Amino acid sequence: MPINITMPALSPTMEEGNLAKWLVKEGDTVKSGDIIAEIETDKATMEVEAVDEGTVAKLVVPAGTEGVKVNALIAVLAAEGEDVSAAASGAGSAAPAPKAAEAPKAEAAPAAPAPAAAAPAPAAAPAAVSAGGNRTFSSPLARRLAKDAGIDLSAIAGSGPHGRVVKSDVEAAVAGGGAKAAPAAATPQAAAQAPAAAPKGASDESVLKLFEPGSYELVPHDGMRKVIAKRLVESKQTVPHFYVTVDCELDALMSLRAQLNDAAPRKDGAPAYKLSVNDMVIKAMALALRDVPDANVSWTETNMVKHKHADVGVAVSIPGGLITPIIRKAEEKTLSAISNEMRDLGKRAKDRKLKPEEYQGGTSSVSNMGMMGVKQFAAVINPPHATILAVGAGEQRPVVKGGQLAVATVMTVTLSTDHRCVDGALGAELLQAFKGYIENPMGMLV
Repeated sequence: MPINITMPALSPTMEEGNLAKWLVKEGDTVKSGDIIAEIETDKATMEVEAVDEGTVAKLVVPAGTEGVKVNALIAVLAAEGEDVSAAASGAGSAAPAPKAAEAPKAEAAPAAPAPAAAAPAPAAAPAAVSAGGNRTFSSPLARRLAKDAGIDLSAIAGSGPHGRVVKSDVEAAVAGGGAKAAPAAATPQAAAQAPAAAPKGASDESVLKLFEPGSYELVPHDGMRKVIAKRLVESKQTVPHFYVTVDCELDALMSLRAQLNDAAPRKDGAPAYKLSVNDMVIKAMALALRDVPDANVSWTETNMVKHKHADVGVAVSIPGGLITPIIRKAEEKTLSAISNEMRDLGKRAKDRKLKPEEYQGGTSSVSNMGMMGVKQFAAVINPPHATILAVGAGEQRPVVKGGQLAVATVMTVTLSTDHRCVDGALGAELLQAFKGYIENPMGMLV
C-alpha cells in the first residue's frame, strides 16, 4: 500500500512551512532516517528525515512551495515490492494512512524559495487533544505509533523539548501497557478553549487606492513577518499591558565590567570572554526574577504557572524580523558563561540556524535598543511570558547626590507586565530588584 508523506510539525506552534528543497527525487530509494527535504519555518531552515522505507513514487509538492500546511500531503512512497507507477497514480487517495516526516535532526542553510504554488489542504491537527481539552505536543512519528498501539498520548509524559512526546516515550508506554486512547472527537470544552482567529488587516485595495499609481512597489510578506504580525496582534488583544519605568546608574557596572574584561584569561591570544552591558543586564534580570518569584510566572485560564528558573529570552534583530534566543537557567550561570552563550546564539540567530528549543518558551525577555541610541521605549510582551524589559541607552545626565548636583551615566529601563498576573506593585518590586543589581553589580558575582 502506498505511504503518504505529510508536512511535519517541526515545533509545537508551527502551522505551516515552506518546502525549500527536496533532497531526493522520484525513483530514489529511501530508508528510515534518511534526510529527504529542507523545510523553512518562520525562524529557521531544518532538515527532515524519512520515517518509512520505500521508493519515492511522487513528489506532490514542488520544491520552493510556500505556506504548506502541517499534515498536508507532500510526497508518496511505494512500499517494498509495490508498483511505483501504481503508487504514484494513487497519490493523495483516502486509502493509505498518512505518514509524517520525523522531527529535524540538524539545521541547514536557508534556501531561496521559488514562486509559491498552491498548498494542499491540511489533514489532521498537528498535536493530539485529550478528552479534557488540553493539547499534547508530540512528534509525527510518536502520534502514528500511539495511534497504531491504541495509546492515549495525553497520558504519556514527554521527554522531548518542552515536554514534547517523542518515539521513545510511546515505545516505553507500549512496553508498560499504556492507557488506551480516549475518543477522538473534540469535547465542547476543547472547542470553547480554541483561540479565535486574529482579525485581518486592511485589504490591498483599500490601502493602495490612497496612493498615486506608480509611486510604490509591493513586497510580499514572508513567513517570519506574518508570524510576527500575528503574535503581536494576539499579544496586544489578549494581554493587558502595564508599564513601570526606572532610571539606573551605570558607573559602578561600567567600572566592574572593565575590570572583569581586563582580567579575562587569554586562550590562543584571544580573551576567554568579553562582557557587554547587555550580558550584565541579562544576569541582573535573571537574579531579580529569582528574588521576586511571584513575578516569574505565566498566565493560563485555570492556573498561574510559577517557574523554577529564570529562562531569559534576548531579542535579536535579524534580516526581515526578530527572534528571541533564550539563556536557560540564567540565574545560575556566570557572567562569562552568559556572554559566550549569547554570542553563539546571536550568531546562529542571524544565520537562521537556531533549533526550536533554543528560541521557544522562556519565562521573561530583554529587549535592548541602547546601542541604537534609543533613550526609552516600551516593548510588547511575548506570550507566554508575563514580563519584558525594554533597555535604553546609557548616557551622562545630571543627578542630585547628597544635595549636590553631579553627573552620572544613567540608563532608563521600562518593564512591561501582564497585568493579569503581575500587578503594578509586584512589577515595581521586580524592577527595584533589577536596579539593585545594576547599581551594585558586585552582587552578581556572589
